[in-house]
Amino acid sequence: MAIEINAEIRERAGKGASRSIRKSNNIPAVIYGEKKSPVAIELNGRDFETLLKTPALRTKLFNIKTPNGVEDAMLMDIQYHPISDKVIHADFKRINVNAPVNVVVPVEVANIETSKGIKLGGVLNFAVRKVALRGLVQNIPEKIVIDLTNLNIGETVHGSDLVLPDGIELGLHQAELAFATIGGKMAEEADNKQAAAAAAAAAPAAAAAAAPAKK
Repeated sequence: MAIEINAEIRERAGKGASRSIRKSNNIPAVIYGEKKSPVAIELNGRDFETLLKTPALRTKLFNIKTPNGVEDAMLMDIQYHPISDKVIHADFKRINVNAPVNVVVPVEVANIETSKGIKLGGVLNFAVRKVALRGLVQNIPEKIVIDLTNLNIGETVHGSDLVLPDGIELGLHQAELAFATIGGKMAEEADNKQAAAAAAAAAPAAAAAAAPAKK
């Protein structure tokens, strides 16, 4: 479902006009893209700050209502004040709701405690926590969840294993990515011991290199 927001057209652009808008507790913004001229707009500050609490806001379709009509857009960027951390500007990009878009969404894991591999003493390596997707904006999910229930020690969930909604596909080079792996505890301990041994062996050489030369 699209998020509907109201906006006023800004008659003046520039830093001075933007400062004036912020003093009134509103937010200057712009809508651009789709081979149309950019439109400078003004958003209600309180309403927009409330919207920021919406999960996965940058995956959402916005219907921006202006005196000139409704713009279909996605939120592309938010600028914050470096000290107060208040929103000082927002960028929206026009989209064609009938054409696919490229979006990055978060990845989460579920059922860690009940995972086969974890029960056997395995260790979870959750390496990649975002995935690039492509599809119609109204079909883009807020997140992708990896169910670890049946993942055993030594097994990996690649991008090609992710469960996607109908009409959604992986972005470029996502299929081969290793998102989550359950490694064996013994293997991890062996790696740690090997790393410690290598560090110990390298210590004398490092000390010798750092020592001043004898005269």
